[in-house]
Amino acid sequence: MGETPGSNEAAPGLALLPRQGTPRLLGPLLLDYLGLEALPPAPGAAGIDGLMAAAGFRRRDGERNLWEREDRTLLVGEEPLEDGGRLVWALPVPWGASQASSSGTSAASTTGERVADRVRYLSLASHDLRGSLANIRSYAALLLNGRIPLEPKAQRGLETILRNADRALSFAQDFFDSSRADLGALACERERQPLLPILDAAVERTRAAASAASVGLVLDELPELPDVQVDAGRIQHAVEAFVHHLLGRAQPGESLHVRAARLGHQVRVEVRRDGAAVPEEDITAVFQCEERAFRERKLEDPLRVFLARQEVEAHGGQVGAQADVGGTTLFLTLPVTLSEELGHPAGWQA
Repeated sequence: MGETPGSNEAAPGLALLPRQGTPRLLGPLLLDYLGLEALPPAPGAAGIDGLMAAAGFRRRDGERNLWEREDRTLLVGEEPLEDGGRLVWALPVPWGASQASSSGTSAASTTGERVADRVRYLSLASHDLRGSLANIRSYAALLLNGRIPLEPKAQRGLETILRNADRALSFAQDFFDSSRADLGALACERERQPLLPILDAAVERTRAAASAASVGLVLDELPELPDVQVDAGRIQHAVEAFVHHLLGRAQPGESLHVRAARLGHQVRVEVRRDGAAVPEEDITAVFQCEERAFRERKLEDPLRVFLARQEVEAHGGQVGAQADVGGTTLFLTLPVTLSEELGHPAGWQA
């Protein structure tokens, strides 16, 4: 499962421990290193101590970063994130105990630095690429403001440039956000708020696309719902991604419905397309970015829907897809915390 220091380095197993909610895997490696089929539920103690104890490991005497269970020894560390969560990483220690002891602190520091460097690298790339696209868009919009007479052909050309610049900016944002999410560094600024304005904003932003496709788009009347602790922009993006995905498969005259309901300790949000059923392989692969991109020979929609999954999972929720003879449904669930059920502020403690 890993390599010795004299060979290639093993990749770290990663998990996100959000400030609230359940731990979230960032790839399958951590489960392999822990020897588990699934992560334990939210640990009673915060951070590494709670997670590793729940997984049956104990810290080696005199070592801060080394954890043991039977024949397994792991080097484990964590990095604080901007939203209050923590990125936990783990590496197998296949070499001798004495070498592990002497190498533990430096290896922990090196792994954390690699993750931090990767996040900074992505930020630089995002700034440079999006800055250039934004300049193109700004100049096209300036020429289209009506102050400069334009021939019809030039007008159409600049409108095309503007649309493509907007599309490229949106795609670039999704790409870099998804890359940050892979590192457990997706920014989420959560606040306790009602769900209706988020869904209403998502519908309004996608209404023009639905009209262009001659597809109806309706926000169904919502039942009484508890407030949710979410980053409104992230959840709005996820709902918009579901709408765009189903619009791409809808026929003129069909309709999409956005709705939500309370299910126990969760709120479920659905985007439902009423129309012909889609193939089973489309349902099972809808959230698989690379598989869809290779099969469909394009990345924009697979990446957008995959990022929606990452955004929902960063909130401790889940996504899914269902098909039946009447249509197709994409859905997401968001947890309702105890403080929200009791009507207390998010930071309230007993």
